[in-house]
Amino acid sequence: MERTASAHPPSVPKRHKTRLPHGRLSVERVLDLLIADGLLAADEATRARATARETKVDVHPLVLLANLKLPGLKPPGVELSLERLTEWLAQETGLAYVRIDPTKVDVPAVTALVSQAYAQRYRFLPLEVGTEVVRIATSEPLATDWLGDVARLLRKDIELAVVNPLDLNRYTMEFFGVTRSVRGARDARDAKDANAGMPNFEQLVELGRAGELGADDRHVVHIVDWLLQYAYEQRASDIHLEPRREVSRVRFRIDGVMHKVYELPSPVMNAVTARIKVLGRMDLAERRRPQDGRIKTRSPGGREVEMRLSTMPTAFGEKTVMRIFDPDTAFKSLEQLGFDPSEAAAWNELVERPHGIVLVTGPTGSGKTTTLYSALRRLATMDVNVCTVEDPIEMLAPELNQMQVHPQIDLTFATGVRTLLRQDPDIIMIGEIRDLDTAQMAVQASLTGHLVLSTLHTNDAPSAITRLLDLGVPHYLIASTLNGVLAQRLVRTLCPHCKQPVPADADGWQALEDPHDPLPLPATGTFGPVGCLECRNTGYLGRTGLYELLVLDPGLRRLITADMELDGFTRAAVGRGMHTLRGTGMRKVAAGLTTVAEVLTTLPPRD
Repeated sequence: MERTASAHPPSVPKRHKTRLPHGRLSVERVLDLLIADGLLAADEATRARATARETKVDVHPLVLLANLKLPGLKPPGVELSLERLTEWLAQETGLAYVRIDPTKVDVPAVTALVSQAYAQRYRFLPLEVGTEVVRIATSEPLATDWLGDVARLLRKDIELAVVNPLDLNRYTMEFFGVTRSVRGARDARDAKDANAGMPNFEQLVELGRAGELGADDRHVVHIVDWLLQYAYEQRASDIHLEPRREVSRVRFRIDGVMHKVYELPSPVMNAVTARIKVLGRMDLAERRRPQDGRIKTRSPGGREVEMRLSTMPTAFGEKTVMRIFDPDTAFKSLEQLGFDPSEAAAWNELVERPHGIVLVTGPTGSGKTTTLYSALRRLATMDVNVCTVEDPIEMLAPELNQMQVHPQIDLTFATGVRTLLRQDPDIIMIGEIRDLDTAQMAVQASLTGHLVLSTLHTNDAPSAITRLLDLGVPHYLIASTLNGVLAQRLVRTLCPHCKQPVPADADGWQALEDPHDPLPLPATGTFGPVGCLECRNTGYLGRTGLYELLVLDPGLRRLITADMELDGFTRAAVGRGMHTLRGTGMRKVAAGLTTVAEVLTTLPPRD
């Protein structure tokens, strides 16, 4: 039960003994303490004081000093950035230093506590609302005249933390802005419902089309813009809009893990979905059938970003998923994608051959598209004609000639490849080999002197051969046309800022070990996740690839028969230098890049 002021008066943080005076921070006093702590040279402080006197606008002292890019003394020459200055202020005042993570903030709850004007006036922002304690971030930890009033108003204890002044200002504007837009959109819908009166059945049918909140409502436009910007900044790969009866939710997939980031009233969610369908040039009136679309926009940094849209009818409305494709990923080096030097050299040799088939296998979301586009954009020089047939076109690339599959007009993968063969191609990329017709056209294209790249859904690289056999491709054609197979997975990488050494886990290592591709247990142990501000306290930051590269040589080609024994073929491939996915995962763990548990979550169970 929430306590009342009379039963237990709320408390405010006790003031820590500090050398700074009570009230707003001043440039003069901050510079004096930076010199006293040996962080700044006196001559640099003199330059900073002169700049401060010439500055006419009200700028936070830490922001002003950070903009001067002052060289610090500990360590020598390292710039006193805004984050370093903010951490110093937190230590000086005895408060926790926080980095605002928007995915962890219940925006409707924190913006309901105080008004935006009040929060901006006193430079604070509630971050977390508990049953007894409210955590509040501030950039002015010694100007706390507001604390007692807020504690009495909320009837809760207050826990203060220090935050970067620019982040504080930005998220104050964003959080209150999106809350205002959601409230405005909801009020607009309520007003329309109130004016509609008691509808009869025919009017109720029309209400579904015309009585709802408009997709071009300014509040809805702002909500969608905010969501897209939010997703870019949080490195989300997918945005999920999930309708429910009363309150719908928005979730992001970040580093392969889903995070709930916001809740919207269902009428507002319907309007947001309509706005996205308009942007993706989808049929706004059609809600009964799934639809696909795409949006090309710019990130806050100015880069062009592609988004693939997919809608699906559910019990409470259309569920929408937006997959975000960052073009920069297609320019990553193989080392950045997670290839080791030997794998990178072998992969480059495969895709630079003049003809043959190269396959990339793995489940949805394993990075196949990124690997293929990265290879294609390197191969697509001015003297090479690269053509693709895809369903759908994942990412528009000016270097490629891309064709979209349309089964409703009989434009399938097989007919698409047949068309491409008349287009004088050098390299053909087939989005996926799903049936015998497509597989036969891929074989035909490779036999006539083309390099063919495509994908399959198999658990590992050798299984791609048995999959082609199952589709009906003769074994002798596979042996003569298939150059190699790359199987891949994506695993989260340990945060470099906080990972710590841990003793080697013999049981976990044994669960991961591949008898075909063994690796000794690391004698010095491995690394484990901890959690810090940089990684949202998850212990992981970013993802890397696990690769199993099978390169077919004459000896392996002779083993491809109509009744090929997969286990024996895998042993032979490992004997010729192939590292299995489990073996690659073990090497990543031994190198301190990820953990046994993380690798095991991405791999199929061992037989």
